[in-house]
Amino acid sequence: MEPITLTTDRLRLRPFVPEDVAAVFAACQDPDIQRWTTVPSPYTHQDASYFLDRIVPEGWRDDLEYTFAVEPMDGGPLIAAAGLHDRGPGVREVGFWVAKEHRARGYMTEAVGALARWAFTEGGCHRLVWRAEIGNVGSRTVAERSGFRMEGVQRAGLPNKGTLRDCWVASLLPSDLGLPSPLPYLPAEG
Repeated sequence: MEPITLTTDRLRLRPFVPEDVAAVFAACQDPDIQRWTTVPSPYTHQDASYFLDRIVPEGWRDDLEYTFAVEPMDGGPLIAAAGLHDRGPGVREVGFWVAKEHRARGYMTEAVGALARWAFTEGGCHRLVWRAEIGNVGSRTVAERSGFRMEGVQRAGLPNKGTLRDCWVASLLPSDLGLPSPLPYLPAEG
């Protein structure tokens, strides 16, 4: 798939470009991003270049991972990275980080909403999954505010830096956003 740009009232979700390397490097120096996400720690300029030059374009090309740079609609600094990762036919997992100075403003909830609507209306997705290591309250808050429903805990469900970690799991369905599903859904009774 060719990279695309999505917009919200306040944000532009656009493809990353090589010129984003300094902003990605700076954001990923945050100890919280290194702690709670799978970015390398310590995070180097080489890691940022590899992310922008290989991981992002290969994900789009191979139709496995759609990663976006999140910035203000009217231009400005990089706010965040957000993406959808293939988890099998019709299932995508949302992942994201937010630069420290842009947290607690609702940006990521807005971005995740845009990703979800696009996945459900254009991407043939019938289920979005969110996972975060237990204790990552900021990520859980974004998921819940975006409409994800908590499903429980996966033991050893999230590999991060060579260690399996317990994680929260939640899902979002098209019907949660008032959208039709590409497949019929028959919920369990009771």
